Amino acid sequence: MIDRNHVLHIARLARLRLTEEEVQHFTHQIGSILSYVDQLESAPTDGITPADTIAAIHDADRKDVVRRSLDRDEILKNGPQVKDDHFAVPKVIG
Repeated sequence: MIDRNHVLHIARLARLRLTEEEVQHFTHQIGSILSYVDQLESAPTDGITPADTIAAIHDADRKDVVRRSLDRDEILKNGPQVKDDHFAVPKVIG
């Protein structure tokens, strides 16, 4: 089904360098996955209507109700450092 050359081709497309041990491991692992997919494809699905979702369909929207939000001072008192009415965070980009 899948051989070493397939794994090397996939690794090249993903720009991955694999050791020989990893090539062997992924050859086995991908082969097992594809074998499982073959099993799923052979499952009897006659008479089953395709579904566009597996979750229960319900209206996820909520009413747009105006309510009081937190005061700026309440929010800022939870920050470890505050500067000029904002949270102060360490510089991450040089």
